Amino acid sequence: MQIDAVDQRIIALLVADARASYAEIGSRVSLSAPAVKRRVDRLRAAGVIKGFTAVVDPAAVGWTTEAFVELFCAGRTTPAQIGVVARRHPEVVGAYTVSGEADALVHLRAADMNHLEQALEKLRAEPFVTSTRSAIVLSRLVESPGVGPSTR
Repeated sequence: MQIDAVDQRIIALLVADARASYAEIGSRVSLSAPAVKRRVDRLRAAGVIKGFTAVVDPAAVGWTTEAFVELFCAGRTTPAQIGVVARRHPEVVGAYTVSGEADALVHLRAADMNHLEQALEKLRAEPFVTSTRSAIVLSRLVESPGVGPSTR
């Protein structure tokens, strides 16, 4: 599928505010609301836009402690196996295969240090995890909700 500059701008605007109307987006990209709708429908049908969701502030729901955990795994643990396990832990907000020594990088979020420690211990108890190395997040410096050029 060909994605042109207008499609990229529409995507960036939806990432910034998925509740923006087609008319609002159209005024920003110089298209009519129906033209924007057709483009969004095409992007959805092609799988470029996978859905729309609410972005919740973790602090607002009390999950203010987070860490990035490098997982070191036994033998030939596959990314699929790591993904299945990661999805079982509600504290896991992201899991990634990475280059370097670790087999995966897991982003954990918890209510407090005790909760984080419990989540980490559960992750360490998985049969294929041989060791972990953690870094606790002190503050967030930059956070972007999506991809592409900024809409600011």
